[in-house]
Amino acid sequence: MIVIICGLPGVGKTTFAKKLSPLIKAIILSTDKIRKEMIKLPTYDKEERKIIYDIMILLAKYLHESGTNCILDATFNKEESRMEVKRKLGIPYEQFFVIECICPENIVIPRIKKRKNDYSDAAVEVYKKKKKIYEPVKTNHITINTTLDPEKNMNLVRNYIGV
Repeated sequence: MIVIICGLPGVGKTTFAKKLSPLIKAIILSTDKIRKEMIKLPTYDKEERKIIYDIMILLAKYLHESGTNCILDATFNKEESRMEVKRKLGIPYEQFFVIECICPENIVIPRIKKRKNDYSDAAVEVYKKKKKIYEPVKTNHITINTTLDPEKNMNLVRNYIGV
């Protein structure tokens, strides 16, 4: 199974991925972590972003083919980028899940400001820029509000992915 966790910076994608991972016995592939491991001084330009996402998708494909579940932790701003993952992986819909994390801005901004020693470099300005271009998830998915009880969110996800 491949699970995409998408959403704006600071909404709790990585935290949620870490909680979900043991439940579905999955490896987490994070664009933030891959970028920091691959590039000493990231530019976050379009070409670099494409390379990082391509690496993540390639790793996910190899892991999936070996029978390993994966969680893809990334913003996935555009609906096309979410669907491109499924196309490139070539997996059936019943093995592909999308979870969108949301959180009110009045909670996100303090979270972002408190970040230290984190893989993400997304500052408040990046959050606001991404918020303007973020496209709603149209494909079959579940939306998790990360301000709600984590156990309630896990139960929603269990029902959605069938574990």
